[in-house]
Amino acid sequence: MDIPRIFNISESAHRIHNPLSPGKLATLGAALRLEQGARVLDLGSGSGEMLCTWARDHGIVGTGIDMSRLFTEQARLRASELGVERQVKFVHDDAAGYVSEEKVDVAACLGATWIAGGFAGTIELLAQSLKPGGMILIGEPWWRHLPPSEEVARGCLAGSISDFLVLPELIASFGRLGYDLVEMVLTNQDDWDRYEAAKWLTMRRWLEANPDDELAEEVRSKLSSEPARHVACTREYLGWGVFALMPRIA
Repeated sequence: MDIPRIFNISESAHRIHNPLSPGKLATLGAALRLEQGARVLDLGSGSGEMLCTWARDHGIVGTGIDMSRLFTEQARLRASELGVERQVKFVHDDAAGYVSEEKVDVAACLGATWIAGGFAGTIELLAQSLKPGGMILIGEPWWRHLPPSEEVARGCLAGSISDFLVLPELIASFGRLGYDLVEMVLTNQDDWDRYEAAKWLTMRRWLEANPDDELAEEVRSKLSSEPARHVACTREYLGWGVFALMPRIA
């Protein structure tokens, strides 16, 4: 079980596998007013930067689940580097359908809501692991403005324009699902640049070191096409953010 190898290659130098800067990740942790010992579940935890830095900065404990063997190992190394290996653990597993045996204060899925068919299904999944009064974190794309064509939407790595909502509609949808939006941290074009452009240098260095690898042609193709795709599509049309939700009360 693993993610497609191209992602392990292109994002191998990433600490955060979303268009979210380290500063905004820190802002999010502070904004949630996390208490010492708060328990956090992260589905699709990548290289573990959220859990590791929040364990260091706020004293949380947590569990991350991710399908990538490489990213899971990187997360464990990061925990050791920051001295929080006793506070967080990382499990190589499929996050789809995962429910924590012990209820958590924060249940998160940032940028991997495909695990439950979209953000609505992922919210429903995360709610099964949540303590009363806890928070759900959803990291989700949204349209900064609607693409002019389905081709441009596909250039934003969407299947179609209907895959994502504009921001007001996305926020309204949380209310229709029975949740209050209690915090949010939104990315900007610079954050997209850092997430996407970091892949290009990684792929170039990988090609230099692995010219005869069976995936070299695919990596070469991506390195040639991704910069133009990003600046024409993702950078212009796609937003991204993390939204903190709590079940509504009367």
